[in-house]
Amino acid sequence: MNESPANKTTLGEIARLFLKLGITGFGGPAAHIAMMRHEVVHKKKWLTEEHFLDLVGATNLIPGPNSTEMAIHIGRERAGWKGLITAGVCFIVPAVIITAIIAWFYKLYGALPEVQQFIFGIKPAIIAIIIVNIYPLAVKAGKSVVLVALGLIAVALSLLGFNEILIVFGAGIISLMIYFITSGAKGNKLNSIAPFSLIANFLLQSSPGSLSLFLTFLKVGSILYGSGYVLFAFLESELVATGMISQQQLVDAIAVGQFTPGPVFSAVTFIGWQINGIEGALVSTAGIFIPSFLFVAFLNPLVKKMRTSKAFAAILDGVNIASIALIVSVCIMFGKESFIDWRAILIAVVSLAVCFGFKKLNTAWVVLGGSLAGNLLLLF
Repeated sequence: MNESPANKTTLGEIARLFLKLGITGFGGPAAHIAMMRHEVVHKKKWLTEEHFLDLVGATNLIPGPNSTEMAIHIGRERAGWKGLITAGVCFIVPAVIITAIIAWFYKLYGALPEVQQFIFGIKPAIIAIIIVNIYPLAVKAGKSVVLVALGLIAVALSLLGFNEILIVFGAGIISLMIYFITSGAKGNKLNSIAPFSLIANFLLQSSPGSLSLFLTFLKVGSILYGSGYVLFAFLESELVATGMISQQQLVDAIAVGQFTPGPVFSAVTFIGWQINGIEGALVSTAGIFIPSFLFVAFLNPLVKKMRTSKAFAAILDGVNIASIALIVSVCIMFGKESFIDWRAILIAVVSLAVCFGFKKLNTAWVVLGGSLAGNLLLLF
């Protein structure tokens, strides 16, 4: 009998951790997951490396923002249903508040504040944080030569632009096939599992009312796989093509999602505000994130059961290595964009040395140090 997670961690501890991550979590899902791993595996030892990796893989099986779903999973593991809600809300709220303030400013002045100097040094620091935290997960996931090869193929396919969900599910299926071939297991030992995706068939209405916004973003949150960039491509057809927002507003929303901490999906707060003020911001935010809570609530109890089944464990191994490969791919692309001159490379090297040399150091200080170093080095 497993110990009840409600006996493990207080809601206050969960709230403090995810509020902190929501405030300091710059850099998108890959960076957020790296920071979570540093906190819950290395520092607090709330989860084992293997189980954390399984949860990373599980988030790729369902639609929605991966890092937000990781926060919700961790909360569920440590404090049951109350922890699930607390972790998710605390991780999301700081980003929503910051984005709402920027949206209000933008609505008044029609322009975004200048942030380039601020984020210049953050990007290479975040890459260092991802590398340090993803390496142990990669070692754990690559438990065989076959899985390592599968991971390398997944990295290559991701860099070539193949669909993320096809890569993840494809790796799981291939891993399962290899398990059947090498173990002689019968195919009928694999039990069927209910589909994770709930598709809400709501059509976007011409009215910019709050109900329409809520249903639109509820639909998006229910069916969208992939990164924040996929979200923005989806919103272009849903909102720009129908005239609800302009192309420039969508581009600015992308910028806001990139330079604010917390979930990239909080950019919908910005979009909702432009359409229908604070009410639009609130209903858009609720619509995009509610499905993640529901999906994780359904999936979380199944993760450990999947690991104890050899067939499902094989699928999970393939999904895990593909999930790590996607993070590596993001890191490579992030590096190509960030390492534009010697200053960025210097910040990345120093940040990497600090992360390896001072493993107990809070990653927020690395992010802050990168930002300050970037500002200073831009003077030269």
